[in-house]
Order: sequence, then C-alpha cells, then structure tokens
Amino acid sequence: MIQIDQVNFNNKHVVVRVDFNVPLDDNLNITDDTRMLAALPTIHKVIGDGGMIVLMSHLGRPKKNPDPKFSLKPVQAHLETLLGKPVAFADDCTKAADKVAAMKPGEVLLLENLRFYAEEEGKPRGIEKGEPGYDEAKKAIKSAQKDFAKMLAGYGEYYINDAFGTAHRAHASTALIADYFDTNHKMFGYLMGKEVAAVNKVMNEIQHPFTAIMGGSKVSTKIEIIENLLTKVDNLILCGGMTYTFKKAQGGKIGDSICEDDKLDLALEIVEKAKQKGVNLYLSGDVVVADDFSNEAHTQVCDPMNIPDGWQGMDCGPKTCAYYAGIIKQSKTILWNGPCGVFEFDNFAKGSRILADAIVEATANGAYSLIGGGDSVSCINKFGIADKVSYVSTGGGALLEAIEGKELPGIAAIKK
Repeated sequence: MIQIDQVNFNNKHVVVRVDFNVPLDDNLNITDDTRMLAALPTIHKVIGDGGMIVLMSHLGRPKKNPDPKFSLKPVQAHLETLLGKPVAFADDCTKAADKVAAMKPGEVLLLENLRFYAEEEGKPRGIEKGEPGYDEAKKAIKSAQKDFAKMLAGYGEYYINDAFGTAHRAHASTALIADYFDTNHKMFGYLMGKEVAAVNKVMNEIQHPFTAIMGGSKVSTKIEIIENLLTKVDNLILCGGMTYTFKKAQGGKIGDSICEDDKLDLALEIVEKAKQKGVNLYLSGDVVVADDFSNEAHTQVCDPMNIPDGWQGMDCGPKTCAYYAGIIKQSKTILWNGPCGVFEFDNFAKGSRILADAIVEATANGAYSLIGGGDSVSCINKFGIADKVSYVSTGGGALLEAIEGKELPGIAAIKK
C-alpha cells in the first residue's frame, strides 16, 4: 500500500474524504474544530505539492435534500481562516465538474454535504424497512450508490481517505469510491494513518500488562468490545453506569442507579468468561451516590451492593479510584473508552480525573495509552491533558468497531 509521503501531487486533482462533521451552535458557529484541525496536515501536503484538492465530507444526519442547517458553508468559512487562503465551494456535489476543471495548482474546493444525497449512505429515504416497495427501493439505491461513487471519483486522479470517524461506514465516499482508483492512486491521509497505527498498537503490538478501562452506561453497547478484549488484556476495569447492571446481577441492591435488567445474565457470563481466560476483572468497590441527577445533589460514599432507595451511583468512590490508579500505573498498554462517572458535573468528575492522571503518569513512564470514544475524548479535553497521553482518537463508532476486531470498510477499501 502506497504512503502519502511517497507521492508528489503537483498539478494533480486529489479527492480527499475528510471528517468535517463538527458541532454547530444555533447560530451555525462551529463550537469545536478539532476534526478540522486534524485534517490540516493532509491538506497542506497536497496543496504544498502544488496539487488541487477536492474536499468532501458529511455533516449531521439530514432527513431531506438539501437542508440548510446541515450545509457545509460555515465549514468553508472557518476552513478559509485555518488555511489562510480562499476555499471554493460547490453547493451541489453532483454538479462540481466545471469547478474542478477550472482549479489551479494549490487551490482548494469543498463540496456540499454528501448526505444531502441518499446515494452517499445507500439507504432508501421516505420508506421504512418492512413497508411495501422497500426491497425494490433498496436495490435501486444500491445501484445508484455505485454511480454516485464513480461520479465523485471522477473529480480526481488520486483518492485519499483521511476520515477515520466514518471508516466503519460502507458509504460511497468512504469505501465504494476507492474501487475506481488503482493501488498507487489511493491511500490514507496522515490522520487516518495515525489512527490505524494506534489501533494496531493496542490490539496487535501489545506490551504487557495491558489494561483496558471501559465505561459507559450500558453493557449492551460494549459487549462485543468486552468479549474481544478478554482475549487480549491482563486487566479489565469496568466502570460508569454499566457497573450497576453487574452489581444487581450479583445480588446487589442498587437503589435508583441505571441498570439493564435484561442484561443481568449477560453480566454474569462476562464475569465467568474473565475467570476462564485469567483476566483480572475489576468492578467498583465503593461508589459516590447522589439523591438527584444534579451537580448540586446531596452525596455519600457507599457500597455499590447496598445503595439506598432514592439514591443513584454517579462516580467511583475514593478507595476504588486509588486502587484503579495503582493498576493503571503498573501497565504498559492502556486503552480507555468511557469515563467512570458523570464527569460533565464537576462534583462527579473526580474519579475520571484520578484515572486520567494515572494514565498520564503511566504514559510518562513509557506506557502506550490510547483514548477514544466521544465521552472519553471530551473528558480528556476537559482536564486539558490530551497532549500527555500517547494518542487521542478522533473516531467514536469507528474506534469501537476496530476494537471489536471488525474490519472497517473505509480501511479495507484502501488496502484492497
């Protein structure tokens, strides 16, 4: 597979799939440009070579075509500021051929939101699965999706995928388009290359002890990840809301804490699998509970097996945090997905902060640490320590599926 640094893009048109799916406020101002900043090295490489770069992205999940509130126009304006140069805009990505042909070396063109077209995702719109005519509509859109991908491919002589956040989607711009470029004309961008390397580091180039910290509210959303990790890790720390499903399954009284009652048997199965595989599985020994889901709620520390009625678990307790921190500091490979408490409330962010500081210390002592998943990234950014861990992934669902051991379509298409 060819690397981006091996290519000189001088006087070449280059189609680049970026992830500019950035958050916007009610006035359409970008509130976090992290994903745009992450794409800059690849953009600078192409235009620095004298190439002509055609950028394409999605934004949100528009239900109609087009929807002004999901336009990439605000992104165009901000990108001009970041690059310090004009960025042309094609308000219909199916009719951009003339704009592409008129480009000069070093110029940048941004296409309108790809998801204004049902062909991008390859899913019928206006008809639900099971309704009359759905199968015919699905067959038709799948055929149209290939034509859409071919049209996008026609805008460039090279294709670069730098959108790890959408690599788990078999969309026209992330997977199908790559089929229209030969091996030496399709590649990962700098960001995608880093993401792929980071996942490989924690899944295939493991230094032991390997500790994974899995948070989140539901066991059901993490089951495949947990099962795959049980084949690789030495220590698995389960925290956050999912803790209480395990505690109830083990006979605990969890008060008003979040719980998936239909996953109690699954929780016990996970505990048993960990024993069989010799994995050290850790669940909170003490927790901080509150009498309301609020930063101003009354709190107390208690045994998670005996939480009073009317109270709910909100964070790991001090003894548990100290114990987890000790495990983390002794680790050589660390994966963190999901905070251990309601970190958005300052009074319940202490546990996550202690774990984060332990990861920073372990990293400084030579451990490899990968942080990923939306809430984990937000947590790290809140604490201002993103630059003190080995890698912070831009991918949410893509990272999780990679950890599950799945082959991501957007990555497979480049390697093919």
